[in-house]
Amino acid sequence: MTAEQTDSPTRSRSQHQRRKRIVQAAAALASRGGVEAMQMRTVAERAGVALGTLYRYFPSKMDLVVAVVGEELDLMEKSMERRPPGVSGGAARAAELLMRATRGLAREPELADALTRALMLSDVNIDFHGRMTGIILRVMGVADTATEEQRALVRSLNSVWVMEMIDLLRGRATPEEIQGRLEMAANRLLADF
Repeated sequence: MTAEQTDSPTRSRSQHQRRKRIVQAAAALASRGGVEAMQMRTVAERAGVALGTLYRYFPSKMDLVVAVVGEELDLMEKSMERRPPGVSGGAARAAELLMRATRGLAREPELADALTRALMLSDVNIDFHGRMTGIILRVMGVADTATEEQRALVRSLNSVWVMEMIDLLRGRATPEEIQGRLEMAANRLLADF
């Protein structure tokens, strides 16, 4: 069973819970030791499933990392729904969303590093930029009306953010420096929204 097959609507509740336990176990291991700590056998043990079961859900370690990326995006999206940015203006709201994500990932640098590596090195399609673009557009309140050019500009802002995260993880930038640059990039890229 591939990761796509486990996402079908006919999947049972126990399969859904099992998959969630696996992804949470992988994320917990990654937050303590990066991708290297996400050994398939260790993930299976921590999730309380057989190794064969883990491989039915996630045929490779990279498939599992991709699932962790998806889970983190889900968590960020739910957080934004519960507590939308408290600033007005699309660019300011986009920058606040990205800074919240930055602060969250900065609290777990090993997980952030694992997720960043997955984005850069994965042969598996994550559609990270598509998901992030959608989240940012929803936070800005223009998800239904954005033009293709506006979507491309938001995607560009997202790319700026990913590079800023790499600088943060490598110790080449502080959160304050990143915030200033993200706000400037958001204001320039999203000025016509």
